[in-house]
Amino acid sequence: QVQLQESGPGLVNPSQTLSLTCIVSGGSITASDYYWNWIRQSPGKGLEWIARIDYSGNTYYSPSLKSRTSISRDNAKNTIYLQMSDLRPEDTAVYYCAAQEPVNSGTHVYDYWGQGTQVTVSS
Repeated sequence: QVQLQESGPGLVNPSQTLSLTCIVSGGSITASDYYWNWIRQSPGKGLEWIARIDYSGNTYYSPSLKSRTSISRDNAKNTIYLQMSDLRPEDTAVYYCAAQEPVNSGTHVYDYWGQGTQVTVSS
């Protein structure tokens, strides 16, 4: 059973950079079983996929967020990271880390989710 635990700062000022952490247990982030995704949900809106890193370390980004976003990993810590720069109030959302079987890539079908971490962008 894969478990994901996100953490983040909670409140961020506009224009600052957000750093989120997702600690993975019960499975290796370098195994071919899953891709590792960051997804967010803003109030009153649907899920928005942000970025993905696969077991080889290849990265993929939402075109609308690519210029401000970076996904990375630490294999030794079995941890996935997300950085998002130039934060705006519209980036306020619950941010989730999720594991996805490669066959479901490009869909919103995920096998395991973290509990999510609230990020509020406000001065």
